[in-house]
Amino acid sequence: MAEIHGGRVVARALKAENVTYIFTLCGGHVMPIYDGCVDEGIRVIDVRHEQTAAHAADGWARVTGQPGVAVVTAGPGVTDAVTGVASAHRANVPMILIGGQGPRPFADMGSLQDMNHVELMRPITKWSVSVPEGRRLAEYVAMAFRIATSGLPGPVFLEMPIDQLFQTYDETRILFPTKYRTEAGIAGDPRYVERAFELLRSAQRPVILVGSQLRWSKRREAYLKFVDTFGIPVYVNGLGRGSLPPDHPYFFSQTRKDALRQADVVLIFGTPLDFRLGYGRETHFNPAAKVIQVDLDGAEIGRNRPIEVGIVGDTGLVMEQLTQLAEAERFDKSLIKPWLDEIRRRETEKWERMRPELESDAVPINPLRACKEIADAVGRNVIAIGDGGDFVATAASILRIYEQGHWLDPGPLGTLGVGPGYAMAAKLAKPDHPVVIIYGDGSFGLHGMEFEAMVRQKIPVVGIVGNDAAWQQIRRGQIQLYGRERAVATALDYTRYDRVVEALGGHGEYCERPEEIRPAIERALASGKPALVNIKIGTSEFRKDAISI
Repeated sequence: MAEIHGGRVVARALKAENVTYIFTLCGGHVMPIYDGCVDEGIRVIDVRHEQTAAHAADGWARVTGQPGVAVVTAGPGVTDAVTGVASAHRANVPMILIGGQGPRPFADMGSLQDMNHVELMRPITKWSVSVPEGRRLAEYVAMAFRIATSGLPGPVFLEMPIDQLFQTYDETRILFPTKYRTEAGIAGDPRYVERAFELLRSAQRPVILVGSQLRWSKRREAYLKFVDTFGIPVYVNGLGRGSLPPDHPYFFSQTRKDALRQADVVLIFGTPLDFRLGYGRETHFNPAAKVIQVDLDGAEIGRNRPIEVGIVGDTGLVMEQLTQLAEAERFDKSLIKPWLDEIRRRETEKWERMRPELESDAVPINPLRACKEIADAVGRNVIAIGDGGDFVATAASILRIYEQGHWLDPGPLGTLGVGPGYAMAAKLAKPDHPVVIIYGDGSFGLHGMEFEAMVRQKIPVVGIVGNDAAWQQIRRGQIQLYGRERAVATALDYTRYDRVVEALGGHGEYCERPEEIRPAIERALASGKPALVNIKIGTSEFRKDAISI
């Protein structure tokens, strides 16, 4: 009779889910899980703050399409991870957070770090639960993965008391589930899909918005054929970025607001009508536009504005259904080509208006010129993580992303500090791709010490700081509202963050002129070390009046 401890049970269950890394900050309540991971061949990546561990689990899911796993100790270990879990929850990203807990027999007796984690995590997870009995640890891991990945994905929290993890069990009496979930997707109601097609067929100025749910679709391969069949301008947001290459004939990025204000039909796939889309109101949408909304969550359909057709379904599957109807009805995309050409003309004009700043030789460096130099230096295969406000939003307009899951940003919760966790996960998942963090100088201060963890564990990520000595996204509006003399709490210094990374054992670069940027990034990427390129930038009117609430 073989005996294994609870930590080994958990690790074996994780291995059955093809988990190869867990992200953690060490704690006594969860030590047996580490020990089990050593036996099961799962690498344990340790970080300097539990928020980073949670962001890394989130980032792993975004890059690979499979849930990431973070393991944290009880009490403050769990509370420190809350922000990372909340960020994943708002973005509908599947991840698993395992949290420790005091011994079950000592519940409510005041054991070390004892608190009610389950109720704390319930509002920001799809499922929050404490494992009731040690022999069921593997069952609960399996349930966690099933719930995290089914329907609209999201995070799951599993609490595991320390006595369950240290206790040993007869291996033959442990149930390790198999065949416990389906990969089937949700197709749209055919009647509603037909209604949507009729609207598209009669449209003269249609627009398509593709959001993050494409990343989790069971039929992503239907996307390109759908786009080519209909020939409609496509805009993307969230994890939809990279789903079409920037040189695709139907991809647009600079004219979304213009197109939505004139569109007669708007087809929205898997993204909410939240602040990013002006809540679907007339400031961003033509009030007379007919809206078709496709979402895995029926409760999301019709939120914030009336819709003409609502379809509950998987983005890719509904795209496939629409394509089949178009082929059967011999849909003629040439009828909307004048609209397509008009939007392309406006797109070109927008880029031309940006050109003076993109090519500016000003010192301090213009933010748009800095972003152009970054884009030219990092190449097509880059995985770019945005961790900041104003500078990251500028970079998002300039960087060219060629693959889905290769642009990660703070998401709809607007969480700063995501960079190191996302980046470590991305580099571990795809070691042959360059991974860069586009930082605001404010955001670097949140988790800059994670470069120590990267150096020690040989995870060569490159950070690039747009250093304007301010929390610029807030400061600009603050000055407009209250005047410079009353603009408190938003000014920083031109700090040498590159030297911080050098002191931690990484590679540092500092740039004050635009022509210095690309060589500095190339040296940082070639160093084979975690690195930071610190770029002193000035200001630009490009992001004026851009605060969203």
